[in-house]
Amino acid sequence: MISLIGNRPALQIGRYQVIDYDTAWLDDALRRAARAADREDFPFVDDIRSGIVKYLETKCPLKLLQLEELYNRVRRMLVKIGCASIAEHLVPVAPPVTVPLVRAAIEAGNGFELAFFVTLRVELRELRAAGVEEIRFTGLRESTLILRGTAKWNQQCEKLLTEIREFLEDWDRAELQSGRMPHLCVASEC
Repeated sequence: MISLIGNRPALQIGRYQVIDYDTAWLDDALRRAARAADREDFPFVDDIRSGIVKYLETKCPLKLLQLEELYNRVRRMLVKIGCASIAEHLVPVAPPVTVPLVRAAIEAGNGFELAFFVTLRVELRELRAAGVEEIRFTGLRESTLILRGTAKWNQQCEKLLTEIREFLEDWDRAELQSGRMPHLCVASEC
């Protein structure tokens, strides 16, 4: 059984479902849309976010809600209250997503580090396209053991672990240089 925080539906973001989420990302999306619409003085961000949270907790009949569908509903609500220009500029921002690296390692298979990195790159692009700005990774050491095909940690595992961390850091740096606001972290280091 899934326990939902505050009776909110889980959010579907790409192939991931986020259950435990705050609402700071909604504030970010609304404030960015207001700035893009030249309405930096827009005073209702907190009220709109509160209304969205109330809807999610008390009125939403769904247990799983696509992130894009949530934003479509927010756009319609903004238009109804006379804020069409803000609705036009509303770009989805997602709550942080946790990515278990073990799944990518299992999919890649023992000894197929290249496939692991390709899978990881594709997942990062898909999450980024869905509006995810903060990605947390779990299972770094476990995925390294799977990729090396060993149950005991050794020097080759340490080398691969370093390569995975460097890959994530390079991707994060490239996103930052492109003007995006990424934040990748390994769960034990966040």
